[in-house]
Amino acid sequence: MLITFEGPDGSGKTTQVEFLRFWLAGRDPVLLREPGGTVLGERIRALLLHAEDLQLSPEAELELFIAARAQLVAEVIRPALESGRIVVMDRYHDSTRAYQGGARGLEVGWPEWLPVPDLTFLLAVPAEVGLARRAEAGGGDRIEGEALEFHRAVAAAYDRMATAEPERWVRLDATRPPAEVQEDIRARVGALLEDSTSS
Repeated sequence: MLITFEGPDGSGKTTQVEFLRFWLAGRDPVLLREPGGTVLGERIRALLLHAEDLQLSPEAELELFIAARAQLVAEVIRPALESGRIVVMDRYHDSTRAYQGGARGLEVGWPEWLPVPDLTFLLAVPAEVGLARRAEAGGGDRIEGEALEFHRAVAAAYDRMATAEPERWVRLDATRPPAEVQEDIRARVGALLEDSTSS
């Protein structure tokens, strides 16, 4: 089972993934973040997010994300799914569709070799709210430092994807307290687990 978390910067994905990890602890889930999760992926992550001296073209940025993901699928995700594990992702290919597709204007399809999630949570927040949260937390990376209009385009792209695939996406209002959001997440994951057990 593949469960992914998506949303604009500052939407609380990492917090919700950690909450879910604790809840699923007895099932030994595999938790991953993108980009990253492999030696290659972590090196690409450093380039994509923290190499301030690099001027990446949108196309180069896209291909680096895809390369990191391809390695993660081959090395971790596919073996885990084939062995019956639950894989929980903090970002996945829909992030590329939103950021490099929706905000950078590139054409981003879904490669045949890429597993499709069973369930995707969209933690929806207005771009302004997410950026304010990130600023309050401190730090930030190259992509988080993009202009407000970029982040608004990301949020709009997520909304379009969730609307187009309601059978996979669960849109949650992430301006609510994290514990309330997690209750909704656990309810949907629990139902999915029951369905998989009975089928």
